[in-house]
Amino acid sequence: MYFYQYVVATGLVFMGATALASGEDTFKAVCANCHAKAFANSPQIGDTNKWAPLVAEGQVIITAHGFVGVRAMPPKGGVPDLTVQGFSEAVNYMVNQSGGTWKQPDKKMMAAIQAEIAQRQKLSTVK
Repeated sequence: MYFYQYVVATGLVFMGATALASGEDTFKAVCANCHAKAFANSPQIGDTNKWAPLVAEGQVIITAHGFVGVRAMPPKGGVPDLTVQGFSEAVNYMVNQSGGTWKQPDKKMMAAIQAEIAQRQKLSTVK
């Protein structure tokens, strides 16, 4: 099933600046396509050994780098309309199901994530 069909079938909607879904819902609709199916060596939800080094990099770095795209992972998990807030909630959910104890990002952390995203995007355009 294509992602768009899954989103429509489940009633999850991602639009504009707001994700109308929880971190768990976003995980199920977007992230599980790779992180629950062993796709492209992605760390599987619940695999504390695979997630441990990522968790150690920190919430800001992992969220920002995943949002921009890293290794085989496409930007925003392949969903162009996914917001930073929605993406961060999904990452938070996956980490907490995989041995981490992260808290939902507050305004200060969201600002740090946005700054890291901007820096990473800037570096990716420098040749």
